[in-house]
Amino acid sequence: MTDIATPPTGEASQPAPPDGPHAPRRSYARLAADESREDYSLRYAPHSFRRWSPSMVAGTALGGIAYLADFAIGASIVFTYGFTSGLASILAAAVIIFLTGIPIARACATYGLDMDLVTRGAGFGYFGSTLTSLIYASFTFIFFALEGSIMAQAMHQAVGLPVEAGYLITTLIVIPIVFRGMGALAKVQAWTQPVWIIGLVLPFVVLAFEAPDAWGAFSSFGGTEGAGPGFSWIAFGLGTGVALSLIAQIGEQADYLRFMPARTEANRRRWNLAVLAAGPGWVVIGAAKQLGGAFLAFVALEAVGRTHALEPIAPQIEALKPWLGSFALPAAAVFVIVSQIKINVTNAYSGSLSWSNFFSRITHRHPGRVWYIFLNLAIALTLMEMNMFAALNKLLGFYSNVGIAWIAAVAADLVINKRVGLSPRYIEFKRAYLHAVNPAGFGAMVIASTVSILAFFGLFGRYAEAFSTFIAAGLSLVLCPLIAWLTKGKYYLARPNPVNGPGAEVADITATHTCAECETGYELPDIADCPVRSGPVCSLCCSLDAECGDVCRKEPAGRVVLPMPTVRTPGTPAG
Repeated sequence: MTDIATPPTGEASQPAPPDGPHAPRRSYARLAADESREDYSLRYAPHSFRRWSPSMVAGTALGGIAYLADFAIGASIVFTYGFTSGLASILAAAVIIFLTGIPIARACATYGLDMDLVTRGAGFGYFGSTLTSLIYASFTFIFFALEGSIMAQAMHQAVGLPVEAGYLITTLIVIPIVFRGMGALAKVQAWTQPVWIIGLVLPFVVLAFEAPDAWGAFSSFGGTEGAGPGFSWIAFGLGTGVALSLIAQIGEQADYLRFMPARTEANRRRWNLAVLAAGPGWVVIGAAKQLGGAFLAFVALEAVGRTHALEPIAPQIEALKPWLGSFALPAAAVFVIVSQIKINVTNAYSGSLSWSNFFSRITHRHPGRVWYIFLNLAIALTLMEMNMFAALNKLLGFYSNVGIAWIAAVAADLVINKRVGLSPRYIEFKRAYLHAVNPAGFGAMVIASTVSILAFFGLFGRYAEAFSTFIAAGLSLVLCPLIAWLTKGKYYLARPNPVNGPGAEVADITATHTCAECETGYELPDIADCPVRSGPVCSLCCSLDAECGDVCRKEPAGRVVLPMPTVRTPGTPAG
C-alpha cells in the first residue's frame, strides 16, 4: 500500500521533474482515493460531484432525522418538568436551533463544505477547529449510542433478544451502508421513507379516534417528579438545556447540504427552500416529534410504568393495540428499527467525517474516511454497554453547554463578523491561508463553554445552573464579534488568497487544476498556491504535509503562484 501521509524521504520539498513520466510525490491508499466512498470527506465538494437535485439532497438530509431520540428526550423533559414548562422548553430550544442553523446551512450549501471546514474559516482557525471536530464526533457517537439503545430495546421486545446482543447488531448493521457513502445513504433514506412516515403518523391517528380525551389530560400533566402543571422558570431553563443538546444536529444536516448543486436563477427558489427545509428546518419536525413522543409516553404511562414509557417502543405498541391487536408489537418494532437505521447511518457517516478531519491535522495521515467508521462505532458500542440511556437528562444537559457555545460562535461570525467586515466575506478553509488558532471564534467558544459548565455544576447559584445553556449562547454571540473587533480581524487570514481576493468573482470556480503533489485534478476552490511545490496543491495534500514548515505563511506578500493553466469543466459557479 502506498504512503498516504507524507511523501518519500528526501522528496518532501523538491519540485517534480518538469518533463517526462514520473510518479507523484504522494499517492493515496485505495479507499482514501476512491471518492465514490470517500465523498470528499476532508475537502471541498466539487460541482462535478454534486449530481443530485436540491430536492434529492434535502430528502436525504431530512431522512436522517427519523430518529426516535426525540421521542425519548421529549418524554423525559415533560415527565421531569411537567407539560407547561416542558412545552415552553421544547419550543424555545427549537427557535434557538432554527435561527442559528440558517446561516450555517446556507454557508455549507453555498461553499460545498462540511461543518468542520466552515468552522475553520468562521473564526476558529486551522487547528482551533480540531476541538470542535471532537465536540462534533462526540455528538455523533453519543446519539448513535442513544439511538442504538432504542433499537436494541425494540428487538428485545419483539423477539426477546438480549439488549447486549442488540447493541452489537445495531452497530454492525449500518457498516455496509455507511461504507459506500452518499450514494448508498441517499437510496436507503428514499426507500425507507414511506414506511417511516406511516409508522410515525399511525399511532396518533389511532389515539385521535380511540382516546380523544387524552390530549386534554396531557395538557394538564404535572410530570412524574412532582413538578406540577404550572410554569416554572427553573424547570424551563433545565428543560431547554436538555433540548438544546440537539443543536449540533445542524452538522449532520451540513454533511448532506454540501452536495447541494450550485444555486442558479433557474433553481433559486427550489434551492433556497431545500436548504431551509433540510438545514434548520429539521428542528420543526424534531420539536413536533418531541411533543408527540411525550404524548405517547403519557398515554402509555399507566399501562407500562415510567421506565418503559420513556422507551419509544412501548408507547408505540400501546397506541397501536386498539387497531392492530397482536400485530401491534411487530408493527412497532419494524417502525423503530427502520427509524434507527435511518438515523444511525447518518451518525456513523458524520462521525467518520469528523474523526477524519481531526486525525488528518494531528497525525498528517489520512487512510480514508471509512476506517474511522469503526472508531466511532466502537465508542458508541461502549457507551451502549454502559447503559448511557439511564443518564439521559444529565448527559445531554452537560453536552449542550459545549455544543451551543460552538454553534453560536460560528453563527455569530457568519451573521455579524462577515457582514460588518470583521472577517473575510467568504469561507477560507485551507491550511495555506489560515492561522493555527483564531481567538475570535475559538476564544469565544472556550470562554462561553467554561463559564456555562461552571454554572451547570451550580457554582453561580440555582438560576445560573438552570440557564447555563443560555449563558453559553449569549457569551458566544457577544464574544465572537467583540474579540474579532479587538484583534481587528487579523487572525482570520495568515496571507491573502489570490483566488478569493480581488477579481475572484469573475473566476470560473469549476476550472480544474492539477495538484503538484498528488497530480490529481481538483476544482479551483480546493487549490492553494504553494511556494514549496512551486505550483498548486490540493487542500488535502496541503493538510498532510508534515515537512513544509508552513513556509507559505512567511512568504512576501506579493508572491503569488496562481492563476495556473486551467482545463475548463462543465458547471455553473455558485451564486
